[in-house]
Amino acid sequence: MRFLEVIGGWINRYFSHEEAIYLVVLLVAAFLVLITLGGVLAPVLTGLVLAFLLQGIVVRLERWRVPTALAVYLTFVLFLGALIALMLFVFPLVWRQLSSLVNALPGVVAQLQTLMRRLPEWLPDLIDDAQVDAWLILLSGELGGLGRLVLEGVLAQVPSVLGLTVYLVLVPFSVFFFLRDRDQIVTWVGSLLPKERPLLDQVGNELNTQFANYVRGKVVEILIVGSVTFVAFTVLGLNYAALLGLIVGLSVLVPFIGAAVATVPVALVGVLQWGWSWEFVYVLSAYAVIQALDGNVLLPMLLGEAVDLHPIAIIVAVLVFGGLWGFWGVFFAIPLATLFKAVNNAWPRHPPDQGAEPAGAEPAEAVL
Repeated sequence: MRFLEVIGGWINRYFSHEEAIYLVVLLVAAFLVLITLGGVLAPVLTGLVLAFLLQGIVVRLERWRVPTALAVYLTFVLFLGALIALMLFVFPLVWRQLSSLVNALPGVVAQLQTLMRRLPEWLPDLIDDAQVDAWLILLSGELGGLGRLVLEGVLAQVPSVLGLTVYLVLVPFSVFFFLRDRDQIVTWVGSLLPKERPLLDQVGNELNTQFANYVRGKVVEILIVGSVTFVAFTVLGLNYAALLGLIVGLSVLVPFIGAAVATVPVALVGVLQWGWSWEFVYVLSAYAVIQALDGNVLLPMLLGEAVDLHPIAIIVAVLVFGGLWGFWGVFFAIPLATLFKAVNNAWPRHPPDQGAEPAGAEPAEAVL
């Protein structure tokens, strides 16, 4: 009986408000839809995310007294232009450098073996020739299976050509209609909710602000960091600058871990291209400066207080949502964690009345 009383008291405290139950149902339904139908609805959800990003441009144009319809069309034309530029220039460049890296893999392996053979000279007290021979045997075995894995990966991507075509057709259509009919969609969604909904409005307003600040700021951060990295590596003459710029740009999606992981390919390409030389030092120094400016200047300027989460909460969110939804899970890990925080802050709590005065009792005199 005591256990039932505790459970009943907990339910009365946290679920006595009908809006709380409604919010739980909405959240559970949304997550079930994403988990079960996320793959099927991916083009539409992608269009929704892109339209959300582009809505800021529409609002800015409206502030400049541009008619709403014209602002939507101008924004959509800008989006199509950016998409075409990516497909004609950026993606082919990255693909050529990736193909070049794959073709150069045997030479890269030979350079790695040469470097590993010299480890006993550099660290005679820690590494001997027997250890290096064992490592080389292990490396040869891993690389022997690498070709099979690459071949399987390429064959597995053949059916995705149809999926890419579907994306290229449905995503732009979804973006356009989400932009054009935004007010109608918002009105329709509002009609499905209770008329009196202070809790839902509070959570929705906070979440909308957090999503807007984070998602738009993070996209701008990816573009700036990736572009600056590409330009810096190109000026320094580093091979595969576009591919490395893309990796470094996307690495900002994963706080703390992304920068550390992106350091590995940058350092590996640099040391294989120049060895332990001043050019290699210049590349790592430029990379360190970019990371420092991103973390200390660019990130606070773009996001401000949008990410007010503990580092452990951020890492857990990235791992959980990235495991559920891959790239999009990593991209929205922090906003989704912010959603839980917003719900927790707005959740109605009714602590049990303790020491309540009986009805009709006169209030006690204030003691100064």
